[in-house]
Amino acid sequence: MIAVTGANGQLGQHVIQSLLKTTPAADIVALVRDPAKAEHLKSLGVTVRTADYNQSATLGDALAGVTKLLLISGSEVGQRVPQHQAVIDAAKNANLELFVYTSILKADTSPLMLAQEHKETEARIKASGLPAVILRNGWYTENYTQSVPGILQAGAVAGAAAQGRFSTAARKDYAEAAAAVLTSEQSGKEIPYSNMPKEEFAALLVNIGLPEGFAGALADAEDHASRGWLEDNSQTLSQLLGRNTTPLSKSISEALR
Repeated sequence: MIAVTGANGQLGQHVIQSLLKTTPAADIVALVRDPAKAEHLKSLGVTVRTADYNQSATLGDALAGVTKLLLISGSEVGQRVPQHQAVIDAAKNANLELFVYTSILKADTSPLMLAQEHKETEARIKASGLPAVILRNGWYTENYTQSVPGILQAGAVAGAAAQGRFSTAARKDYAEAAAAVLTSEQSGKEIPYSNMPKEEFAALLVNIGLPEGFAGALADAEDHASRGWLEDNSQTLSQLLGRNTTPLSKSISEALR
């Protein structure tokens, strides 16, 4: 089962809706502080359980039978590190297959006040040994669109960013990304990369059945890739397609199926 903390929140509700597109409702657990406020989630067939970051006793039962967990960062600035630690501890006891956390853009180097608790949480997740994915979400577009009525009334936009630039996305976008991570089907195995000289790699390819000429060409391509000849970030293909190209993770999932 897949569990989502803070499922009554704005981001959490979007994640639940995204998961329902590919995952049976019976396999989704909405973790909320107050189940009485989650009747709309129950009506979707989703299991609703109590999970309060400040009451660690609620977290163990909340994760019973859960294999994948999305920890949506708490909203109480200044209290989030101990709250997140409680969830991390419960997750370790639950022997999860995957632990996903919503962090902030460039958390490890960012000078933002908001980044400090995320940085500490990321460090604690890594120290826990949990199989984890860190989602470093950028700024929400809604941080500005929610102020549109007031802006229209005032006739002015106030801020302190001067000529600064923002890379924003809607909550729904970040939610879909989180759902994609939670439902991706990888092998679950850690497979190391073994680098070898071009000639040895060509010989390996011949040994597994490739024609000698083709094996040599592939080995030559790999060798030149080490010097950047197969990398390009012009995004020309994406512009022609009108969308991003297919990520490697999706292609791997298809191959595994």
